[in-house]
Amino acid sequence: MSFLIPNPRLILPARRLALPSSRSTSPRQLLHGAATASATLSSPPSNTVASGVPSSEILSIRDSLLSRRRTASEIAGEYLDRLHKVEPQIRSFLHVSESAMKEAEEVDRMVAAGRELPPLAGVLVGVKDNICTVDMPSTGGSKILKGYRPAFDATAVRRLRVAGAIVVGKTNLDEFGMGSSTEGSGFQVTANPWDLSRVPGGSSGGSAAAVSARQCVVSLGSDTGGSVRQPASFCGVVGMKPTYSRVSRFGLMAYASSLDVIGCFGSSIADVAILLNVISGHDRLDSTCSKRDVPDFANELVSLNNLDSEPLKGLRVGLIRETIGEGVDAGVVSAVQAAASHLEHLGCVLNEISLPSFSLGLPAYYILASSEASSNLSRYDGVRYGNQVGNGELSSIYGHSRANGFGDEVKMRILMGTYALSAGYYDAYYKRAQQVRTLIQKCFRDAMNDNDILISPAAPSAAYKIGEKTNNPLAMYAGDIMTVNVNLAGLPALVVPCGFVDGGPAGLPVGLQIIAAAFCEDKLLRVGHIFEQTLQNCRFVPPLYGAT
Repeated sequence: MSFLIPNPRLILPARRLALPSSRSTSPRQLLHGAATASATLSSPPSNTVASGVPSSEILSIRDSLLSRRRTASEIAGEYLDRLHKVEPQIRSFLHVSESAMKEAEEVDRMVAAGRELPPLAGVLVGVKDNICTVDMPSTGGSKILKGYRPAFDATAVRRLRVAGAIVVGKTNLDEFGMGSSTEGSGFQVTANPWDLSRVPGGSSGGSAAAVSARQCVVSLGSDTGGSVRQPASFCGVVGMKPTYSRVSRFGLMAYASSLDVIGCFGSSIADVAILLNVISGHDRLDSTCSKRDVPDFANELVSLNNLDSEPLKGLRVGLIRETIGEGVDAGVVSAVQAAASHLEHLGCVLNEISLPSFSLGLPAYYILASSEASSNLSRYDGVRYGNQVGNGELSSIYGHSRANGFGDEVKMRILMGTYALSAGYYDAYYKRAQQVRTLIQKCFRDAMNDNDILISPAAPSAAYKIGEKTNNPLAMYAGDIMTVNVNLAGLPALVVPCGFVDGGPAGLPVGLQIIAAAFCEDKLLRVGHIFEQTLQNCRFVPPLYGAT
């Protein structure tokens, strides 16, 4: 497997671009938290330059190793010290690798011997615990798989290791990916690094929180209906959901097979682009995996010093009207509208568009996802997979093992899916939901004929309090309304932090969701990179970082 190392001169920002101010619509929403967050930090963290523009931590590590300014052991030691220091507060990880330092020492031996370094050498990566790893437990956040150790690595994990990455641990999640806050985990609830009383989002909340708190450099998550994008917004990090089939699903514990994708988290667009490059590409072990060539995402990113005053001139941007109306917090709407104004100042042609089928996505998604889950989770019966409870009749073993192993949310979704697939209701629910899915795909195709990208909030609110929605599942489900349509259409989407709303000790981050046509991740990353570099007066570094 070959890798192209991006030229650092192309993607490391060198200077600020003089742009007209785009904060006139709502300066308070985007400036809030900048001063307070920076006041808690004695010096800028390594992933930001002094101006606050995110740069590539992956390339910074590589440069440090090649120049021999720092060793992989020193870098790994710093991250592990920070991980262990904040883990009692954040609870991002379900398992931490015992071999991380040994792997870092092996990188140091490669440097000392003058051997060529792979692209992720010395980079600590967190992996969501529903993605299989041969050397660590993989529980899917469920007690039914407590202690389970797969005999293989997921393809995405294997490619990380080939690229030299150090898998630092397995991150927390809602059980089997069914949830939006990590409160559905069978083991613990993860806290948001921006405010420890709030959720980090879900289901990939552990992966997002770990990157936000700088417990690892980048991380992998999975996205079935927004499980990468919503936590990226809540935690103030970059989150990428690739096109369905761009990344192999082999080794990803199946929730809804026609919707599941493995996605990426990072503190910058450049890091996400490099990570996506490594894990993308055809895999014979996944029959749904695309054979399309993978572009060099990172090498196409352009630095500020190579941009003119309108670097996105002529790009057609559609702001989805249904995502900024009733039910969306005013602060989120203001932040997204300010981000849209900023895109206009970068040269984009902004239009407000309507997706008539948008409101149909949420009920269709929950019918289809629950139906597929009821089938996929049938394997966890205490015999084929899962911890066995009881030793009587086979049906009794099945019943007791599943009753004791599954949490309430998983049981509810299995029941919902089984009901929707039953003979008397299949046409009324499952078949109709599939028809709605086709309609949603058509609406997106029509919208993409007239626009290059679409934008929306990544979630209708910023991070909410832990326990706030646990007794109201419908309110929890409604939080996915911004993201599920993208999964139903199989499109790629990127979330980039765009501002703040009031809340917590230093404000709460808000993410902008950018959507493109299938297999146009390169376009998303280019636009997101320019947006990220030119966004002024925002530093998405949680106050918790200052305490470490």
